[in-house]
Amino acid sequence: MNSIIHPFAVLLLCAFVAPALSADFDATCRVRSGYDFTLSERVVSFERAAAPTQRFEMSRGSLTESGKPVALGVKDRDRIAAFEATLRGLIPRVKALAQRAVDISMAAIREEATAASPKSAANPQLNQRLQARARDIKTRIANSTTSKDWRGASFNRYMVEVLADVLPLVGGDLAQQAVEVALRGDLAAANALKNRAIELRASLDARILKRLEVLQPEIDKLCPKLRRLDALESAMDAALPSGGRLNLVELVRYTPYH
Repeated sequence: MNSIIHPFAVLLLCAFVAPALSADFDATCRVRSGYDFTLSERVVSFERAAAPTQRFEMSRGSLTESGKPVALGVKDRDRIAAFEATLRGLIPRVKALAQRAVDISMAAIREEATAASPKSAANPQLNQRLQARARDIKTRIANSTTSKDWRGASFNRYMVEVLADVLPLVGGDLAQQAVEVALRGDLAAANALKNRAIELRASLDARILKRLEVLQPEIDKLCPKLRRLDALESAMDAALPSGGRLNLVELVRYTPYH
């Protein structure tokens, strides 16, 4: 699951759904952003994810760039207010999708455990761990106010936590089965079980990605709102104190090959 530049909304689609579907989302919506965003009650702030650093703040029609006010006309103030309102309106929809993604992913993990090792899948400890992890991730999603929660090291940490709950139980059972059949002289079966344990992570990833595809139509419905963000900033008349133009969201123009 490689890290790429996500549109604003996709950044909040939690540790499971964002890396799984963001590439398709980018191709479908044709929007992307190099900024992280953070929401507070009064302000929406944007920080460039890569150097050189740059910070914007929007609040009820006002705009600042790295602490410097941007001189806005009436129409531009309306555009900034609409941009902020559109983004804020997206967040509940995105979080609802993220909550569904957690449930789908946990169900996929249970399916994989059942297919790989029915004994470990029947272990109450596995279900208890998954339920606890689902509650934890859902709480993080509900409380999250920034896309930074789901980038890079943060995402990797969530994945490691989930896998640390599951893989030892399932992999351990497969390893024990391999030892038992090897002691009975069935080396081919023992090797097959060892290989299954080795391939468990890849198989689990594939199953989760496949199950998450059901969310793609709902994610696609966010596209018009994301394109509206690009249209609003593209229509801005004001220049920034740095001399550039506001470009928090980029509409990607794909050129077909001939």
